[in-house]
Amino acid sequence: MFPLLSSPRKSNLTDTVYAQLSVSELIEHTLRAGQGALADNGALVVRTGEFTGRAPKDKFVVRDSFTEDLIWWGEINNPLPAEKFEWLYQRMRAYMQNKTLYMRDVYACASPDYRLRVRIVNELPWHNLFVRSLFIEPAPEELESFEPDYLMLALPNFRAEPAIDGTRQHNFTILNLTRRLILIGGSAYAGEMKKSIFTLLNYLLPQRGVMPMHCSANIGKGGDVALFFGLSGTGKTTLSADPDRYLIGDDEHGWDEKGIFNFEGGCYAKCINLSAEKEPQIWAAMRYGTVVENVTFYPDTRTINYDDASITENTRAAYPLSYIPGAVIPSVGPHPRHIFLLTADAFGVLPPIARLTKAQTMYHFLSGYTAKVAGTEAGIKEPQATFSACFGQAFLPLHPTRYAELFGEKIQRHQVQVWLINTGWTGGPYGVGKRMPLPYTRAMIKAALEGQLDHVPYQTEPIFGLAIPTQVPGVPTEYLFPRNTWPDPTHYDKQAAHLAQLFRQNFEKYADFASEEIRSAQPNPEAVAY
Repeated sequence: MFPLLSSPRKSNLTDTVYAQLSVSELIEHTLRAGQGALADNGALVVRTGEFTGRAPKDKFVVRDSFTEDLIWWGEINNPLPAEKFEWLYQRMRAYMQNKTLYMRDVYACASPDYRLRVRIVNELPWHNLFVRSLFIEPAPEELESFEPDYLMLALPNFRAEPAIDGTRQHNFTILNLTRRLILIGGSAYAGEMKKSIFTLLNYLLPQRGVMPMHCSANIGKGGDVALFFGLSGTGKTTLSADPDRYLIGDDEHGWDEKGIFNFEGGCYAKCINLSAEKEPQIWAAMRYGTVVENVTFYPDTRTINYDDASITENTRAAYPLSYIPGAVIPSVGPHPRHIFLLTADAFGVLPPIARLTKAQTMYHFLSGYTAKVAGTEAGIKEPQATFSACFGQAFLPLHPTRYAELFGEKIQRHQVQVWLINTGWTGGPYGVGKRMPLPYTRAMIKAALEGQLDHVPYQTEPIFGLAIPTQVPGVPTEYLFPRNTWPDPTHYDKQAAHLAQLFRQNFEKYADFASEEIRSAQPNPEAVAY
């Protein structure tokens, strides 16, 4: 299908294209090129240069007769004319001539029914190690007849010229769904490769009735699956890493008629302030074969200083799922029994746990709410609300309501109980109250998973209409009802009404597309306090 590198030469020291190199070979190439250093725990430490995170404003989808009426065009999916893509693609091909390149064939999707075959060509050897860890490695016999469905070119040192290439600036990520090509240039941040495949699957799978999800997943010893949705800082990775349960995956999954399956074969974990005490599984994965981005060493050592955010807060580690003890491989499981929508509400309004109806589930899924603490500018004291549709707005090629409706169909058909979990503040907003203690959050999730909340009384708060359990084993009752934790309940009422209004304002852009069922779950800022 792809004449470019369709018959790659096998790896040896005289080749220009190195195919399917081993972990050790890729590390050796990285060190030889001066692109990284080995830490004393064996991990490969690299830097991503100018970009230490994704650049969503520089992500494009080729707009042609095939995609014109399919894609959710706008600030999330910027259109690029097909002729501009062809020009840029040929310039990249010319750039690749006489360059040392690294090629890897990988699978996305642990389910054989939806397995996507991707050929990835990298300019950097540690990028090739990254994709080896993050995606699923075909068996040697499968590589002999591997025919890719999609081709990705990732060339960080190739810089676009906006005036002639049609990009916003010199970096870019471009999906051509018609040509089945993905082009990445101008940025060495490895997460662009991972999220390009996620975006692609978010386009392909709903058309086959499969729900793509930005969530972590684990499974209990009795075979019960739990999913955890949440934006950065809400506890998605931390809460799914449970020593009493087995990890299916930490970030991206699909849900079909058989159950759930991981899109990936590895983890890309944040490692700022990482410690053996807080996250022992991730700590143990920091070893030979792991790629760690944008961290520093303690002076005169090769010991990683995980607390140093001088390069970025977004320090990351990429490692195979097999590095997590007890990980489920192949990464598939039955239909979920429980789903947790996580938020870190810095306004101190939402309850630490609430049981959701189907309508509320679709509404909160579509809202994708969390709140960030106030910035460092003088005079700014209020938390900042953040809404990201479906807890992954940046990766949605289709309109968000399409995912929300499909999500609602899945939870109804398979009788899944959904919970809203607030890992944020209680007793007041950020700066006044305190963060919900992690042991209490873990106790609430444990109680839900074990059915201990099935028969306890519930009380419905009026503004968001959330059903709150009146008792949870191991959690003081006063923590369950946030209004009761505030020194002045009338201040809570004002804050709750304010947050409800923010929800409604955010929802306005979806209202014309959402069903009446979803619209019915909107909060009421004018409701009387309970």
